[in-house]
Amino acid sequence: MSKPPGHRIGALVLPLFTLAWLAAPAPAVLAGPRAGARPRPERLADTGLYADFASRTVDPRNVEYSPQYPLWSDGARKTRWIYLPPHTSVDATDPDEWVFPVGTKLWKEFAWSRRVETRYLELTPAGWAYATYVWADDESDAVLAPERGVRSSYEVAPGLRHAVPSVQDCHACHRGGRSEVLGFGALQLSPDRDPMAPHAEPAAEGLPTLRTLAERGLVRGLPRGLLDRAPRIAAATPSGRAALGYLHANCGGCHDSVGPLASLGLRLRHPLSAKGARAEPAVATTLGREGRFRQAGAPEGSAWLRPGDPSRSTVLARMASRNPSTQMPPLGTRLVDEEAVALLRRWIEHDLGTENGADPK
Repeated sequence: MSKPPGHRIGALVLPLFTLAWLAAPAPAVLAGPRAGARPRPERLADTGLYADFASRTVDPRNVEYSPQYPLWSDGARKTRWIYLPPHTSVDATDPDEWVFPVGTKLWKEFAWSRRVETRYLELTPAGWAYATYVWADDESDAVLAPERGVRSSYEVAPGLRHAVPSVQDCHACHRGGRSEVLGFGALQLSPDRDPMAPHAEPAAEGLPTLRTLAERGLVRGLPRGLLDRAPRIAAATPSGRAALGYLHANCGGCHDSVGPLASLGLRLRHPLSAKGARAEPAVATTLGREGRFRQAGAPEGSAWLRPGDPSRSTVLARMASRNPSTQMPPLGTRLVDEEAVALLRRWIEHDLGTENGADPK
């Protein structure tokens, strides 16, 4: 559930992000006990994910899916499911902002050497409800985490432990952009999957794609052109396509043209209307552009992305940092995504010189 902070650099990042987040309208979210709120189930077994919890048999009404650009979560193996109530569908009339029916449920399981946590979203008449369930060491059960989260959970590297998010952490990421549902959208479910996407998960046979979801009537209103020609990020090189996809998934949920951080001017979400270099916001708003606030110790002439010069590219510097005041994303990760850093470095150094690194068509 991690997404990037605001445009502000160094020790000023978190205050700006916090102020922008607090200024955003608060939706009705079942975040804890309050008048009229339906309590969240105390056990994962009671959320509807499993037909039989003892054998870990997932209810067949829950559809497993796999986004083509996964969110970096310190190397966790993740499995995802969505449930739509009978005779309902997702309204994709605006292909960049899907509308989900009341009763929608989503789960995301995180596992390393064992299951560690399962995150849960449910759209109720009062709004989106968030919950996280923590698995016992022997995987015998998964129980509701405290609203404050669990700051020291599974050890993901020597001396570094995974943090189970608090409800506020969930809000900070899922409320940052167009939709509170992340990873289930037109680009992520495109059958034209990017083979160079960092940590790409195999598109297992039977998992849904944009086309099969539309054919089954689970997604309606999608513009015909997106079915005739599967969504794809246009880029001059395979590295460029993968880099832009990574930024879309890991950063674009908050850094978009809408949401609490829109005024910062950084657009890392890929809009389906983008057609080549001049229409790709992640290129147009970063190349050669300085942020409003300089990062402490940044080389002279640094920009969000400096073509040909990774050492003066602030986006890359923040991806490669795990200093709490500068790291990007700011939540949900304790380890640098070395594969993605290497990809962005190649893209900046070798690709961002011709047509801004994107397809001129």
